[in-house]
Amino acid sequence: MTHTEFYRGRRVMITGGLGFIGSNLAHRLASLGADILLVDSLIPDYGGNLFNVSGIEDRIRINVADVRQASTMNYLVRDREVIFNLAGQVSHIDSMRDPHTDLDINCRSQLTILEACRRHNPHVKVVYASTRQIYGRPDMLPVTERHLVRPTDVNGINKAAGEYYHLVYNNVFGVRACSLRLTNVYGPRQLLRHNRQGFIAWFIRLALEDREIPVFGDGSQVRDFVYVDDAVDAFLRAGATDALNGEALNVGGSEHMAHRDLVQLLIEVAGTGRYRFVDWPAEKKAIDIGSFYADSSKFSHAVGWTPEVKLREGLTRTLAYYRANMRHYLDDPDTAEAAR
Repeated sequence: MTHTEFYRGRRVMITGGLGFIGSNLAHRLASLGADILLVDSLIPDYGGNLFNVSGIEDRIRINVADVRQASTMNYLVRDREVIFNLAGQVSHIDSMRDPHTDLDINCRSQLTILEACRRHNPHVKVVYASTRQIYGRPDMLPVTERHLVRPTDVNGINKAAGEYYHLVYNNVFGVRACSLRLTNVYGPRQLLRHNRQGFIAWFIRLALEDREIPVFGDGSQVRDFVYVDDAVDAFLRAGATDALNGEALNVGGSEHMAHRDLVQLLIEVAGTGRYRFVDWPAEKKAIDIGSFYADSSKFSHAVGWTPEVKLREGLTRTLAYYRANMRHYLDDPDTAEAAR
């Protein structure tokens, strides 16, 4: 049985299911014939968007709920066979401005989900969405899983804790779990309303609106990028095997590129936009990790995953999606119409 055949009729839950990666995962699972439950709090500014599941509404169930609520999670996990745990607060800047909320959403919520599984569905498989931010500023490139976990911000600390909770529940309580440390995922259905959830989506919006893209410093900082379809495939492969149980693995892109080169490519593909080098904002410079790209060979060897969508193609697809649907991703419909 292939990892895609595994999901036919499989009872799957996605926390954060109306968000960016969660909704793309839902679309793919719907095409594979899975039984899909999406759980999302729809907290403003976190990326949940009902339009993200447009076209598959009749093939999914949605429960608008906060994963921090134990009674709700105790009920929702009961019959699920695989849980893709993507709920969380992902803004690094927000975590520094409001650390207690980040702690609540990225730590207490994870314990609530895992306790629900331990007590009411101990045979479930859980795949957790972690982040490259937990490594902090890298000592060497590419970064392997042997690198120290040394976060530079509150979000990184709490995401690392969330990851470790999953590994402990796997190792001690037998709740099968693994963690995927994602690099910069981009693509359709990503939040565009503000710039606090990663730079690439914001750059895409500015390019589409033919505005100026601010590139911090000299733009020499390097990143790797994963198109969302490739990230979805990584989650599907992780959920369909027990070979990764108790493991935390990098899921990064096959191409790495300096910010200035990325922006030039984006403007070239979009045919609109321009850029300017600007000084680093103090609050962002303080937590910046410098250049980063991951070594994903451990994950690739374990499950046969290889990112297939090159950056130029991924940007082309993403721009086309937002040109067709921008009005559903901006607060101001007049601004959205102007961008089309």
